[in-house]
This record gives sequence, C-alpha cells and structure tokens, in this order.
Amino acid sequence: MTEVCKVYEEHMDKIIEVKKRLPEEELILDVADFFDALGNPTRLKILFALLEEELCTCDLSNITGLSVSAVSHQLRVLKDRKIVTYKKDGKNVFYRLDDEHIREILKIALEHLRE
Repeated sequence: MTEVCKVYEEHMDKIIEVKKRLPEEELILDVADFFDALGNPTRLKILFALLEEELCTCDLSNITGLSVSAVSHQLRVLKDRKIVTYKKDGKNVFYRLDDEHIREILKIALEHLRE
C-alpha cells in the first residue's frame, strides 16, 4: 500500500511556488507523447539498435523480426516525436537518433535499470 498523509493539510507556499515553475500544459503533453513513444518494446528495440549504429529500414526489419512496413510505421511514430531522423542515400533510407539528448536518455535508462 502507498503511504499517504494521515491528515489533509496543504502547504500553500510550496504549492504556489511549484505551480509557477511547472512547464506550460502544451509542453507537458509533448513530454507525455515523448515518453509514450518510448513505452513500446518494438520502438525501444529500434532505438537501442540505432544507439549502436545508423541503420536502414531493411536492417531494422531484420533486427526486429518485423516487416519493413511494420518498422516503417514505428519509425513514423518516432520521427513525429522528434526521436529519430533520417537521410536518403540512393534507394536506401538510413535512420539515426535525432540528437545526443535521445542517446543520453536511453543510456541513463539502461544504467538505471542495470543497477
């Protein structure tokens, strides 16, 4: 059972200060969408693969055991949330993590859970 206060008592000074510092509602929703994208095992497998190497959709299909179409769907979700980006090279499309922040978030999550 979760511990809760035995008596309901608000600490208005803390409440007012915290409310001032909270991100705006739209940003909170964006962060929720970001973490929602990370909450899918298939998408996480794709991200951990991309943590190692820039890969094309065919490579990711092989690694995940999914069709190219299924991988494409997952990549679209990740791209829409600015988690991955891509470049075209001839007839191939190579995906990579969008930036160093994503790389760090994944590394920290692994480190946290391995402790």
